[in-house]
Amino acid sequence: MARLAVAIVPAAFLGVFVVWPIGAVFVRSLEGVGLSRIMEVAGRSSVQSVVAFTLIQALASAALTLAIGLPVAAVLARFRFRGRSLVRATMVVPFVLPTVVVASAISALFDRFGLDANRSLAAILAAHILFNVAVVVRVVGGYWALADRRIEDAARVLGAGWWQRFRRIGLPRLMPVILTASVVVFLFSFTSFGVIRILGGPGRATIETEIYRYAVNRAEFDVAAALAALQLLVVVALAAVSAHLQRRVTGFRGGRSQPLARPPAGWRQHLLLIGGLAIAAVVVVLPLGVLVERSLAVGDGYGIDHYRRLFVDGDLLPVSAIRALANSIWFAMAAMVIASLVGLAAATTVARGGMVGRAFEVLTLVPLGVSAVTLGFGYLVAFTVLDFRRSIWLVPLSHAVIGLPFVLAAVVPALRSIDPRLREAAATLGAPPVVVHRRIDWPLIRTAATTGAGFALAVSLGEFGATSFLARGRNAFTAPLAVFRLMSQPGATLRGQAMALSVIIGALVALVAVIIERRRGEGVTLL
Repeated sequence: MARLAVAIVPAAFLGVFVVWPIGAVFVRSLEGVGLSRIMEVAGRSSVQSVVAFTLIQALASAALTLAIGLPVAAVLARFRFRGRSLVRATMVVPFVLPTVVVASAISALFDRFGLDANRSLAAILAAHILFNVAVVVRVVGGYWALADRRIEDAARVLGAGWWQRFRRIGLPRLMPVILTASVVVFLFSFTSFGVIRILGGPGRATIETEIYRYAVNRAEFDVAAALAALQLLVVVALAAVSAHLQRRVTGFRGGRSQPLARPPAGWRQHLLLIGGLAIAAVVVVLPLGVLVERSLAVGDGYGIDHYRRLFVDGDLLPVSAIRALANSIWFAMAAMVIASLVGLAAATTVARGGMVGRAFEVLTLVPLGVSAVTLGFGYLVAFTVLDFRRSIWLVPLSHAVIGLPFVLAAVVPALRSIDPRLREAAATLGAPPVVVHRRIDWPLIRTAATTGAGFALAVSLGEFGATSFLARGRNAFTAPLAVFRLMSQPGATLRGQAMALSVIIGALVALVAVIIERRRGEGVTLL
């Protein structure tokens, strides 16, 4: 009975806020003429152009991110040097930043060098590289660092050069991991929303931004639903490919004779190290540094005028930028609490295994595969019956759904690692299930639960896609929405305020990420 009670809460939450909205999108796309409506929408020349651009920019983003990320991954996997941990942590920072902050950083970088980032494909690709390079560095580099190098050592003894060893031994073993990282980067770029909205504008529309335009600006819900269904089919196919590739990643963990990372020896290795660190500095440090510099640029000098204006109400924003930031913090706290409570109950059910546990695990991973825009659009479609769309609570609830997978990713492994004999001994001594959980489970999973809660908080602070659909009124206006509104208007003063607000948001999220990294449990990682 207790197990059933624990499972009811996450089951109801997932049913109402995940299954119902996504199902409503599919039902809406199939209404009336059924699949022919989707085919009719897909046959429009304007839609085909959008789909083509979405695919092209996602493919280009994945290819460029891979080309830039692999040298950095190689340096971090192969060489041991002073400051290596700092470089690894720095590479992850853009991945935890809100997409609007990443877009603002690239816009600031282009402005600093006299380039126009508006409607620029180069700016979009640069933003996707900045955001996704951590995927390649952590995923490929992490497996590369765990590779058994005895085969390569044997090839070296037999006279094989470094290129032969990499081409014949290293690359074939890394290929499944490289392909997995490529699929993940493609998926993130394919469903990108904040970057396209800020840097692309109407001239660089993707499926994601067209869903928003047809649903919010034109109120053509049937076309938006058809586009969302098309996008969802592509996402599901990519998720299946990614799962297949991950199953092929074997033989990397364990069995190595000694760590792969060594201090660089010889001028070639030192040159490779310098080149990898230079790439990391240009790709990650330079844009973020320029963002801070541009937020302080006032006329011909520097000052904090842009930061002061964040406290002043203006005509462009419904509230001051600082009030919008306060709204974001409030929503993030509420989303963290909701995601943690639901996630702990769901993690308990998942950790017990069985068909119910596997079903819960699949459902909680759905928000990672479905874009936030599709989820937000699903709420607009699904909650018309109850007219729940106007409730301010829908914003933190949607954020909690997006943060829920991170809570489970942190807590489930911790629960599964608990020795069941501890619970059995406590039960034998007469302890009821509640006491067993409080005295045994909770002390062992507390760090993991804190990590998951921190992830949910960071995700909520920067969430932009679903909020664009759901935010109504002054009390629901968030900081990422304020950044987009300020960036979309001409004028150096407004752009300076957007940069200043982006710096503050980025600093808050980075602070949360640093705290998580310092307190995280073993096996709990961001990527």
